[in-house]
Amino acid sequence: MTIRENLEKWESEYLSPYACLSKNSRGRTRDEEQCDIRPVFQRDRDRILHSKSFRRLKDKTQVFLTPDGDHYRTRLTHTLEVSQNARTIAKALQLNEDLVEAIALGHDLGHTPFGHAGERALNRVCPLGFEHSAQSVRTVEVLEKRGHGLNLTYEVRDGIRNHQTSSMPSTLEGKIVRLSDKIAYIHHDMDDAIRGNILKDEDVPKSIGAVIGYTLSERLDSFIHDIVTNSKGKNDISMSGPVAKAMQEMRSFMFENVYQNPIAKSEEGKAEMLMESLYDYYLTHLDKIPKETLELMERDGTPKEQIVCDYVGAMTDRFAIAKYEELFIPKTWHG
Repeated sequence: MTIRENLEKWESEYLSPYACLSKNSRGRTRDEEQCDIRPVFQRDRDRILHSKSFRRLKDKTQVFLTPDGDHYRTRLTHTLEVSQNARTIAKALQLNEDLVEAIALGHDLGHTPFGHAGERALNRVCPLGFEHSAQSVRTVEVLEKRGHGLNLTYEVRDGIRNHQTSSMPSTLEGKIVRLSDKIAYIHHDMDDAIRGNILKDEDVPKSIGAVIGYTLSERLDSFIHDIVTNSKGKNDISMSGPVAKAMQEMRSFMFENVYQNPIAKSEEGKAEMLMESLYDYYLTHLDKIPKETLELMERDGTPKEQIVCDYVGAMTDRFAIAKYEELFIPKTWHG
């Protein structure tokens, strides 16, 4: 018996009856020979971790654009915090931790530079629309590995596609990541807002604090404990009514005071203009897009608008700014 088979046997004997077992995966788009060491979801986790799109997350905005400080979150550190929260919950509920980790690490791979400002800009100018969850799936299915994709399992792709509020994953592990994403950004965006002198802990309404706590650590602990307590032994992942209501109120508080704060968001208009300018430029200068991206037009008949979104949307903040300066800012003439 291989190491992988022993691990699959352990899953069958130890994990919850509601867990998604590696051996029961619906499989990959392209059949592959099994690894003798790693079950399928662990293998997916490794593929995501070693991908170029994962590495680019280190230089993509979470909430604060190009912050002056080393301790503000980026899209990468957000992803790691989502993963850690999700793994804690999955382990406590005896669900598949490898599947949870793979979904969590891959859920934002399709995010644009400049966070949701970049996403709004591309969605506005591209007639096909743009949504980062769909682009994350496209990234792992098509764009990675020079147009061949990572060939991930159905369950991981499903969790990535459905991690936002408007949709629901098909596995409990995906549902854990969906909630963990919200918990992570509520927690760390509040922490960053405090660091940026936009908010103080005592600004959180007492009606919220009375339910989930008055400090960052108390609120994070409350969310995770409540999910575990409320979901144990059930074929669902959910919060209790009072905590779910408090989380929604906390989310609304964050939107009003951070996500729509004129100080925190003062540079977003510039970022959106930059993204729209890059989109318009590359739409009329397709020859400036890397060959491996352009080849998708010939191979798959991908519309040029999607190709431009693939290229511009994959940029880091730093690379997008550099490209904008190269294309639109006059350079000093040296005689």
